[in-house]
Parts: sequence; C-alpha cells; structure tokens
Amino acid sequence: MTTTTGTPQHAPLPLLVLGQGRDLASERGVECPGDLPAPSDPGLVERARAAKAALGDRLFVLGHHYQRDEVIEFADVTGDSFKLAKEAAARPDAEYVVFCGVHFMAESADILTADTQTVVLPDLAAGCSMADMAAIDQVQECWDELAAAGVADVTIPVTYMNSSAAIKAFTGRHGGTICTSSNAATALTWALGEAGEGGKVLFLPDQHLGRNTYARDLGGPLEDCVVWDPHRPMGGLTVEQLRAATMILWRGHCSVHGRFSVEAVEAARREIPDVKVIVHPECRHEVVELADEVGSTEKIIKTIAAAPPGTSWAVGTELNLVKRLAAQFPEQRIVFLEKNVCYCSTMNRIDLPHLVWALESLAVGRVVNPIRVDPDTAHHARVALERMLSLPGETAKD
Repeated sequence: MTTTTGTPQHAPLPLLVLGQGRDLASERGVECPGDLPAPSDPGLVERARAAKAALGDRLFVLGHHYQRDEVIEFADVTGDSFKLAKEAAARPDAEYVVFCGVHFMAESADILTADTQTVVLPDLAAGCSMADMAAIDQVQECWDELAAAGVADVTIPVTYMNSSAAIKAFTGRHGGTICTSSNAATALTWALGEAGEGGKVLFLPDQHLGRNTYARDLGGPLEDCVVWDPHRPMGGLTVEQLRAATMILWRGHCSVHGRFSVEAVEAARREIPDVKVIVHPECRHEVVELADEVGSTEKIIKTIAAAPPGTSWAVGTELNLVKRLAAQFPEQRIVFLEKNVCYCSTMNRIDLPHLVWALESLAVGRVVNPIRVDPDTAHHARVALERMLSLPGETAKD
C-alpha cells in the first residue's frame, strides 16, 4: 500500500487496532497480509535477526528515541526525527530504509533520500496527533483569511518538523522554513527578519514550541502571541488581533508533552531532594517556566549523560526514553515527571511483530507499507527543509 500526502482531514484520527483495519481518509492504518506473530512469540527476536542478516547492506533501520526497547535493539541508528532522515539520505546504497518512528518522519526520509531508495513504515497506523492537527486544507484556508485581513504579505510560515509533507510543502511555497526543537530560535529570528517591521510568523503546528521559543528564547512578550483555532471562523480572532500580533500560533499540541503540569513539577520538588526538572519545549509555557532545563530530546539525553553521579532528574518527555535513560545511568536518580504513565500511543504502534513482518516481507522481495511523497509536494517540502539548513550557524540538530 502506498501512502499519499495532502489528504484533507478535520476530525482527529481514530486509534486503529495494531495491524487491523484502515482509515481510507487518512491512510494511517493498514491491513497486513497474513497474521502478525504474537508479541510473546519466543522466536520473534531470532526471526528479526535472520531477516535483517538476509537483507544485509540492502537494509538500513532507523529507530526514534521514543520507540520500544525491543525495536531499538534492531536499529542501525537511533535519534530524533530530522537526524534520522539525514542519516537515511547519507546511505544511498541502502535499497530499503525501514523507519521505526511515525508517519511524518518517514515522509521526511522519503523526501531526502534518492528515488532509488524505498522508505518503509512497519505500521501505517503510526501517525502523529500533533501533525494531524494541521490539515493542508485548514492551513490553506487560514492563509486565505490572513490575506483577507491584509497580513499574509508580511507573514512568514515556520513549520515544526512534526508536520505532514503537505504542510512542509505549503511552507516552502510561501517562503518559510522548517525548524526542529533545537533550532526554533534560529528559525524564528530569521523569519521575523524576513517579515520586516510589523512582520509576523505563522507557527505550525505546535503552539507550545512557538510560544516558548518566542517568549523564553527570544524574550518576546506573551501578549504578542495569538492562537489560531482552525475550527472557528477567522481562527477565533479579529482582524485587529491579527494585525497587532507578531506570533500567530496554530492551535496544536503534542498529546504526550501537553500532559505535563505545574502540579507535577511542584510534586517532584516536594518529594525528591535537590531534584532537577528537565522538560521538552513542547510542554506548556507554565511548565517550561518552572523547569531547570529545557531542550530537545537530544539535549535531554546529553544533559543527563553529562551530569555527575548522584544527580536526581524529573524528566518531562516520552516514557520509553525516560525508562531507557534510567537504565543507562543507574548512578543517577531518573524519574518520569508525571505520575500517570504517558507513552506516545502512535509511536508505540511500531512493535516487534510489525517490524518482523516488514523485514521478512522485504527479505522475500515483497515491499510493504512504502512511504512515497508525490514529486510536487516533495519538491516544495525540500525547499523548506533546505532553507532551514541554510540558516546562519545552522547544523540541523534536533
């Protein structure tokens, strides 16, 4: 099954049972030919090893930091979204790139890899709730409304990597750039300079990263920010509000990072002596303001790795990564910031049964779940990605 990009969608995507059913409007689900092996199958690990060995250098497996340990074990490279897409592009001899992550990441890998390479997502139900909060028709309607309000010509779109290829292409068409969680300040500084005096940024699709970057990193006042709600006429804003704003934040968020609360930070400080709180900038502004450290997934990993033994950390990011950090650095006390379990449900759809199914299929010459972005969308999305790479001092960290 081939996925496409730019499909209009307004309603939140249902969570599909692993490997069962499909959502024809979104193509985030898939029916697997044959039965998936049960997760408890004791031969599953050996089957994955055998299939990977049979494919040899023809195969390159990428694993996002938020993946399960059972999947990360088979990754050739681990990292964040853009790092992994770049790694895929740097392996032109790999015929198959199996991306253990979510849909938008596999799209980025397809955009940046050669036409001779095929990117595979083991389960097409591995979407991203944040990316799905900005559908291309909604964003185009927003742009039309901004034009009607007389502000589109002084507005530069800045789009987070956690977005569909269609939204990245929209950004490229309108002179904007992509950003990651670690270079958002560089991207915003560039965009505001490009927009000129009285200029604005339309920040997609995560309002929290946009707000935190503008207010915390660039020192901008919060009153310069307004939130565009795609489900309300004119985004729920007046023409006067749009003209007065500097940051037009899309009403989107990460379903994992949005759960972390002020109460959780306060509880960690009460219960753990000398604890340091470190959170991702996708968290709400009031949580970020209370944290000791704020940074991308890679920064969180590097900060904890560099900390002295005996340090205590309450970490506000996805639980698979937090558990892995706790196992890697037993000399430190590393706990999850929230008391409630908080995995990324869509990221966790890539499990060992789906990975085995994908690898064994490739080993016998059957390509399953290829991710293919149409050439026009890929071209304009690449323009936006390359604009990010050309930003002053940018090293494309994630």
